[in-house]
This record gives sequence, structure tokens and C-alpha cells, in this order.
Amino acid sequence: MVSMEQYLQYHGLLLPPQAHSLESLRYAEKFPVEDSDVFAVTYPNSAMSSEDLYLRHHGLLLPRETHCAQSLRFAQEFKFRDDDVMVATYPKSGTTWMQEILPLVLNGADLTPIHTVPNWDRVPWLEEKRLALVVDQLTSPRGMVTHLPFHLMPPSFHASKAKVIYVMRNPKDVAVSSYHFHKMAQFLETPATFDEFLERFLQGKVMFGKWSDHVKSWRRSGLGGRILFITYEEMVQGWPVAVELCEDDRLLLYVNVPLFQDLGAAVGRVSEFLGCELSEEATQRIVEHCSFGTMKNNRMSNFSLVPKVYMDHDTSPFLRKGIVGDWKNHFGPEQLASFSSVIRKEMEGEMEGAALPWSLE
Repeated sequence: MVSMEQYLQYHGLLLPPQAHSLESLRYAEKFPVEDSDVFAVTYPNSAMSSEDLYLRHHGLLLPRETHCAQSLRFAQEFKFRDDDVMVATYPKSGTTWMQEILPLVLNGADLTPIHTVPNWDRVPWLEEKRLALVVDQLTSPRGMVTHLPFHLMPPSFHASKAKVIYVMRNPKDVAVSSYHFHKMAQFLETPATFDEFLERFLQGKVMFGKWSDHVKSWRRSGLGGRILFITYEEMVQGWPVAVELCEDDRLLLYVNVPLFQDLGAAVGRVSEFLGCELSEEATQRIVEHCSFGTMKNNRMSNFSLVPKVYMDHDTSPFLRKGIVGDWKNHFGPEQLASFSSVIRKEMEGEMEGAALPWSLE
């Protein structure tokens, strides 16, 4: 059973700490309500409109459960350090996986954090409410994560030497994973059908907008040696890809050199990029404890600590399959043709010079 200590107690109610804090509750108590204000009052898991569920931030939809004006202001005013490391992803592209890998690479494979600290505190989101509460507990080099596109990163990030690991994933698998996440996450709009969700996904009417816009924003960042591009597929054991890292004066690009990647090789690329020397034993320890099966059974990583009224694991587990190509079990021929046509057009000329372990067809 989930320990009572995992929740914030407020007038006898249990509130999840990743979405609430004493500061946010004090702010709510003192909120200056005006006569023209309208409130939507629901019990969790009750039907809510899109306007109730999301706030708009520079045209992007962000879940109100984990974001607010104060958290976004805190993110914009956040002071980056030169040794900070950001994981940047479009949602459902391998965020949780890299949240597991990064602190172990940074601390030399000390397993204590992944067994004792929930991942949202271990590698917190830059833009979410929780960061303000835990940032002072983070030790340098600090690992954080963001779903923000590059152009919405705060000024101090651009002025710093902080590094970025950008994780990409086959957009068809992203759409499938996102569809199941929307079904189990009670703070997101529940899709009626997969077909309806695909339409919203392609239109960018899901959290953090279009997949293609997000990828292009970071591909065009011009961060040079500060950014590493890696794919979800590289972290899946035994998945063959053809990549090698080379550096020019703008960013890190893939060139087509045959390799056989697995999670160990991905850990090696991350550690080399961050300048963290890992022994063979340390690398193997990270691989064993960051395998999808191990993470799926780790209460600090699988989001099972989150109450069912926010995430219904009976509908779909947060960590679902961890495989490549599950889109083939969901896409029909017409859906595939339509999806591929839109993505191919939006990404035309964008991935030249990048050998990816998937096709945009």
C-alpha cells in the first residue's frame, strides 16, 4: 500500500505532492475572488472541459494539475548553473527512462536515489509546480527535465553552459503512448477513440502542441556541443540502429555508421557527453537498474505512488510496454497514410544528415 507520508494532508484530505504544496494552498486561501469569476467544481475523475483541464502558455496546452502561472513564472526566472543538465523531450518520448539514467550517470551509479526518491523529485520538471519545493534539495550537478520547446527556455539557460540531452522517438509510437496516457491520466482530456486522438495529435491540440514543432525547435537550437540528441529506440535492448556522433560548429549530428546499439551503449553516450567516467561495472549496474522491466516494478519510478483519482493504472499502467513499433498494433492503413503524410510534410528537409532508427513513412 502507498504510505500516508507520500501525500500532503490538508484539512483531512490527501493531496498528491507533485501537484500541491503548502505554498499553493496558502495562495488559494488568499486568492482575491472577483464577482465575475466562474469556478468549475468537480470531484477528481469527474467530467471536465478542455478549458478546465488545461491552461494556455504561448499557445501550448499545459495540464492545470501540474502547472500554474506561478510555476511558469518560477521557470522563467530560474537561475541555471553551468553544470546543470536538462533532459528535454516531447511527452511520451522516453522522459521517465532518461530521468532514471541521468542521476545514476551523474553520481557514479549510486542506486540510492532511484530507490528512495520519486522521479518527480529526483529529476524535477522545470515548468511544473513541484520544482520550487525541491530545487534547494538538488545537489550539483543538478539534473532536471522539461517538455518546453527551445524558444520558451528561460534567459538564464541561454546565458549558461548547461547541457541538454534531447530524447526523440518515432512519432507513431509517441502518438500511441500518448493515447494510452490520456486514457489513464484523469487530469487530461480523455480521447473518445484512437482516430479522434490522432487528429488532435496532428493538430497540436494535445499537451505541449505538435510533435514536429517541438523536435524542430530543439534541432534548430544551435547549441553546438551543449546538446546531445538520442533516441528512445537506442535505449531499448537489442534494437539495431546506425548512428555515430560527430560535432560541427553548430550541433551534434548523426552520420550513417553501422552499430548495434543497446541500453549500455546509450548510457555510454550519455556519460561521454557529460564527461562522467564510468567503470564497466558501474555501467552494467546502471543498465540493470534502468531496464524497462526493473523500472516498471520500481514504485519510485512507475508513478504507482500517485493516487488513482489522478492516474488510473487499472485503465493503463504509466509504464506500459517499453517496446519499439507498438504503433503497428493500433494504426489502420488509412490512419497510417494520413499520419505519415502530415509528419513527412512538416519534417521535410529537417532530418537530413540524421540516421534515425525509424522511417517517417
